[in-house]
Amino acid sequence: MDTTRYDVVIIGGGAAGLSAATTLARALRQVLVIDAGTPRNARAAGVHGYLSRDGINPSELLSIGRREVLSYGGTVADGEAVSARRTSDGFEVILGDGRRFSGRRLLVTSGLTDELPPIDGLREQWGKGVVHCPYCHGWEIRGQRIGVLGTGPLSVHQALLFRQWSSEITLFLNDTVEPTAEEWDKLTARSVAVVAGPVASVDAVDGVLTGLTLRQGSSFDLESLAVGTRMEARSVLLESLGLSPRTHPTGAGRFIETDAMGGATAVPGLYAAGNVSNLMAQVITAAAEGVMSGARINADLVEEDTRLAMAGHFGPIPAPVEG
Repeated sequence: MDTTRYDVVIIGGGAAGLSAATTLARALRQVLVIDAGTPRNARAAGVHGYLSRDGINPSELLSIGRREVLSYGGTVADGEAVSARRTSDGFEVILGDGRRFSGRRLLVTSGLTDELPPIDGLREQWGKGVVHCPYCHGWEIRGQRIGVLGTGPLSVHQALLFRQWSSEITLFLNDTVEPTAEEWDKLTARSVAVVAGPVASVDAVDGVLTGLTLRQGSSFDLESLAVGTRMEARSVLLESLGLSPRTHPTGAGRFIETDAMGGATAVPGLYAAGNVSNLMAQVITAAAEGVMSGARINADLVEEDTRLAMAGHFGPIPAPVEG
């Protein structure tokens, strides 16, 4: 049984986790990344908005990140963290196969899950003909016939955003969205078509999205469909340590609250970064948050090391040397 102790254990091997690990390893910290291998964007063709890496395959980006962590002496373990507990000097994490790892600090970068409406054919097109973020996918579907599936209060906003990339936008209310008078004016002013009625299916031929069909039978030809998912933080481990997810002010889902400087949670020594705490973060944002968390955790450990030294744990503090 592996009981190796680390300065920092990171749960999640996506952009946030690997960026934090690289930062910590460069700070000469013993750091472990535990990765279950289930990134949110696994079905995407490419990562966009990431300076110098625009369009890179998500798995390739993570492979590069892993190599960087390893090059600085960090460790990556494949496996699923199923539970965690506080200890007298940090945290212990237990994997599904029984392995145990302990760390002075714990950083959770487990991301989120996208919950899709239960509509026939929708999940099969997720990451292909069905998209969600205009900044991630807008360029690739520019000029197409784009539908926006009503899922909640942000759907009108989503339709107006995608209007920047195409003049053929149709918002399907799906018995879910009720635009306000002001929102109707905005949709009309931007020539966004609006269709009432519940959606029965997302249609495809040979795996290529072709449109959607309403329950009453009407079909609409589309080349792409935008869907605002309900985003749920993967927070089971954080909840087991005393944290509860909060509902996002926009109603888009639930997240774990952290402070604004480095991802500290309400539990001492426990940090979170990336989509688990920031539902709207794109890949480059998650990576940046990982760097900030890594630096914050290292500073926290420096303070602890200094307190221990002052208490005599590392022997007497040497007197200053006169020049």
